[in-house]
Amino acid sequence: MKKWIYSIVGILFGLLVSILLFADLTPGNKGNNEESSSANKSNAEKVYVPYGKKDDYYMFASGGHSGQLFVYGLPSMRKIRTVPVFTPDPATGYGFDKDTKKMLGGYTWGDFHHPANSETKGDYDGKFLFANDVGNNRVAAVDLKTFHTADIMKLPNMGGPHAGVFVTENTEYIALPTRFARPIGDKYASLDKYKEEYKGVVSMAKFDQKKKKFSLDYQMVLPPWSYDLSDAGKKSSSDWIVMTTYNTEFATTNLEINASQKDRDYVVMINWKKLAQAAKEGKGTVVNGARMIDPRDVKGSIYAIPVAKSPHGVDVTPDGKYFVAAGKLAPIMTVFSFEKAFHAMEKNDVIKEEFGIPVLKYESVMEREVDPPGALGPLHTQFDDKGNAYNTMFISSEIVKWNYKTGKVIDRTPTYYSPGHASAAEGDTVKPDGKWIVALNKLAKDNFLSVGPSHPESMDLIDISGNKMKHVMTAPVDPEPHYAQIVKADKIKPINVYEKDEKRPFSIWSKKDAHIERKGNEVHVYGIAMRSKYVFDAKAKRPDEVTVNKGDKVFFHITNIDLDEDITHGFGINDYDLNFEVQPGQTNTLEFVADKEGTFPIYCTNFCSALHQEMSGYLLVKP
Repeated sequence: MKKWIYSIVGILFGLLVSILLFADLTPGNKGNNEESSSANKSNAEKVYVPYGKKDDYYMFASGGHSGQLFVYGLPSMRKIRTVPVFTPDPATGYGFDKDTKKMLGGYTWGDFHHPANSETKGDYDGKFLFANDVGNNRVAAVDLKTFHTADIMKLPNMGGPHAGVFVTENTEYIALPTRFARPIGDKYASLDKYKEEYKGVVSMAKFDQKKKKFSLDYQMVLPPWSYDLSDAGKKSSSDWIVMTTYNTEFATTNLEINASQKDRDYVVMINWKKLAQAAKEGKGTVVNGARMIDPRDVKGSIYAIPVAKSPHGVDVTPDGKYFVAAGKLAPIMTVFSFEKAFHAMEKNDVIKEEFGIPVLKYESVMEREVDPPGALGPLHTQFDDKGNAYNTMFISSEIVKWNYKTGKVIDRTPTYYSPGHASAAEGDTVKPDGKWIVALNKLAKDNFLSVGPSHPESMDLIDISGNKMKHVMTAPVDPEPHYAQIVKADKIKPINVYEKDEKRPFSIWSKKDAHIERKGNEVHVYGIAMRSKYVFDAKAKRPDEVTVNKGDKVFFHITNIDLDEDITHGFGINDYDLNFEVQPGQTNTLEFVADKEGTFPIYCTNFCSALHQEMSGYLLVKP
């Protein structure tokens, strides 16, 4: 009898535990499964893109220490493409063919933080995307017609361009402020001489969109502070750039404590047009081939404004009238007025000089402070089309919506978890459209299937079209996204096939023209790839065979003469650790030394047709 009673009690206890574990106790739902199911259905409908339809937006997200660019479609959050930028990519042969290998300059990784789309009149124009490499002091341009990296430039005198990239209103300049101070000219200097010998540097690069080439116009020499995410002015403020600083204490060790001593750091305002004119006139000095100008030597070109300590970023409002800075360690967002700043400059409303830079009176420039109760760790600000700002809160794991003209806090929504940056649709332009914002989170915890200790980072898609924000979905993302920009899909005009150009160097357009030329110990193969064969020498007994001597320098110049959309051919050499791809209508060159004798199969590494397996040849290397 007792056993029967104990069994009943055990069953009832188990049912109670099950109810407690699996009941929907989400605040607001109160266990209403029907309401919850309806909300989930509504969210699913928002992100569903039917077969045959396409997303409304491209989201271009930095790939962090992968050195790559991640491309997503919104609202589906489907990953469309990984574009290799600073890091070799064996899948596409990026960093293996002659041109991309030269562009990478021997580097095998990059740390890509902040993408910036090219702009015309402060609006994304869909032509190019620019990227920064914090780890190796580089800037890159991605051609959005081909989604290929077009150029990479190494920046001298820099200490990690973390605060870039951002573009001026008409992409006159791509600005890249440094994170770490270093001695100018890469010289050795003891950290005991930090304040005297070390400098912060801002590189101002130009990009020729026709030639698809960078040039370094000039560099600014600044105090040895650390510079964080920055922005360029718009409309009436378009001649200016604004940058946040931290470590104005000149700390050289244990920065977590020593660089957080002061109650205030600075927003630095710089008139880039005045400095560009000074560079044009030949002012400054040339170091490592770069013209370096100290803004303190150009009257009226640089000012500082006190701001809550350890700010992460500063963002200019769409109307160009204000800029918003958020202090990580002081949980407020501060709205500053460009108009007030200009007036304070005219009145010389300066409270002191810091390292030779005039510091404007805080109260003369500050428009308002916004302090949402309980919100901790504000990092990054985005905007909509209704005068609202959206701030990520890293510590309290949320996004706060507020009006930058009134300071009124309108709404808050949780994120999952610890958002760094956020990206709103068209959110960095003069015309944000106010439909979506994506939180780029640093943690995912237990949101997805476990892949061991290294959890994926996560992204939250949030609907901001109404007065209240609505969390729609969470998606995993490869490590480690820092920032993204969301561009209307109709602004991006990619090509589907490379245009046939018979004057293109190294290209041939008919299999009868395939041939091999020997120049001393150089062997140049002018070949074609087509479904489903290679032709290297049309007149040879075996046209898909190449025979060379050990030690020869071999050049495979391959043109994909298939001009059908989506027919990419690969080119892999077995046991030679070489692979690259040739897209429809493209010519690519693979250059290597035949340092191993023997017989090496060549095969197409991209599935291109029903006879893909038969698309092969041989490289024969004689002793």
